[in-house]
Amino acid sequence: MATQRMENKQSVHEFSSRVHETTADGIEDLLAEYVDEDVEWHGPAPIDELAGRAELVEEFWRPLLRAFPDLEKNDYVLFAGEFEGDEWVCATGNLVGTFENDWLDIPATGHATWLRYGEFHRFENGKIAETRTIVDVLDVLRQAGYQFVPSLAPEVIIPGPTSQNGVLLEPQDEEDSRQTMELVEGMLFDGLNSYEEQGLENMGMEQYWHEDFMWYGPAGIGSTRGIDGFQEFHQNPFLEAFPDREVGHHDARLAEGNYCASTGWPAVVGTHLGDGWLGLPATGNSTDMRVIDVWRREGDLLAENWVFIDMIDLLDQLGVDVFERLRENPRSVRRSSAP
Repeated sequence: MATQRMENKQSVHEFSSRVHETTADGIEDLLAEYVDEDVEWHGPAPIDELAGRAELVEEFWRPLLRAFPDLEKNDYVLFAGEFEGDEWVCATGNLVGTFENDWLDIPATGHATWLRYGEFHRFENGKIAETRTIVDVLDVLRQAGYQFVPSLAPEVIIPGPTSQNGVLLEPQDEEDSRQTMELVEGMLFDGLNSYEEQGLENMGMEQYWHEDFMWYGPAGIGSTRGIDGFQEFHQNPFLEAFPDREVGHHDARLAEGNYCASTGWPAVVGTHLGDGWLGLPATGNSTDMRVIDVWRREGDLLAENWVFIDMIDLLDQLGVDVFERLRENPRSVRRSSAP
């Protein structure tokens, strides 16, 4: 099993490194080396779910490579683990390329563009049989000069781990992996879910988070530093908007070494009851959120958290159809100049 896990990690990392050498015409052959013909692919809105490798080529990879012909795929975190008997590999990083042709109705800018991604791959017989991935499409729109909601915190190009050790191609210490998983599960299921009983100030986040931890959020929310910044710019506004939110369902949850990750479709559910989050009035709508979280442990505390939320899908549930607005009146959501 350990040997197969190492091979799975190497396969994902190798695919990433080969994206830059392929083209829209050649991507089908590249995918055939790594991805099962009947792969289940769960991606971000507006692409959503794809069935089979052929559909994955035509609906995701080929349009992406036509839009960004010089595309690179750079993993800065990659590790693996078992969840409920299945072998998974998690990776996160940036797709980087020159935006030469329109993608998903987003007008091309001709500029270098970063497409932040998080992904989980389930392996069967040495090939990827299922993928759950979120690409920060709202951030691509931001870089193209479009803004649909006011950001809560700075929106930046997200860096990799400050420790620069996120790609774990070699076996990791099992005790380190166990400690990381226990810390994350305590934070998720004891800390975060205590809001209703304890309130924000008494949730005990200092038991889990380093004082100066970095929280790297999606476009629309932004990134924060430290417990105070996390609570002021993300946690408090989010909990006021979704006071009954629940964390729990995971399609996969892995830990290896000092890294842990989880994903769920949905991972968080809640009712939009509070005004003001992202500048939006409360809708009373029930929401479910597609989420990928990746954490790095440093010592006994979590030091970094890369967070992916399918914001296009979530905004649609709150009555903001981003792509309908883009198609119907692009000037109304365009900044005076792209960032």
